[in-house]
Amino acid sequence: MAGQNVKEITDQNFEEEVLKSTEPVLVDFWAEWCMPCKMLAPTLEKIAADYVGKVKVGKVDTDANREISLKYGISAIPTVILFKNGQVAQKFVGLRPEKDFKAALDAPG
Repeated sequence: MAGQNVKEITDQNFEEEVLKSTEPVLVDFWAEWCMPCKMLAPTLEKIAADYVGKVKVGKVDTDANREISLKYGISAIPTVILFKNGQVAQKFVGLRPEKDFKAALDAPG
């Protein structure tokens, strides 16, 4: 369910795509059956398009990638985590408006 500018992230490529990324990465932990996750998808696709070349946006299917979901304590979805330099910079739980993500992305550091 990843879009044009949204990468599919898995247990296998998480380290390469997220932890070793030189740019900030916004990771959406979601599931196919989750309605709020589906409602959040267009917002993340817009952010991915607006921040091309500045921020990487990816999606982790929590049903298919349990290892990474457990590692980051995902207990409710959607959960979106902003990683900067391989570290968790901010965590958003539940359906959030675009401005929340943009404020975190535009913050210095």
